Amino acid sequence: MKKLFKYFKESFQELKKVVWPSREAVISSTKVVLVSTAIVAIFLGLVDFLLLKGVLFIL
Repeated sequence: MKKLFKYFKESFQELKKVVWPSREAVISSTKVVLVSTAIVAIFLGLVDFLLLKGVLFIL
């Protein structure tokens, strides 16, 4: 049981050392992730569509 309490105590001490990002940094990073995801999704959807049309053309 002592090891468990020591673990939690040390974990909280380490969390105090963490430099958390600002709200603006989180919002900016979220926008980058959402735009990147949308671009990749559109690209993969287009590739999938073209490959499907190619396969159907061959058959």
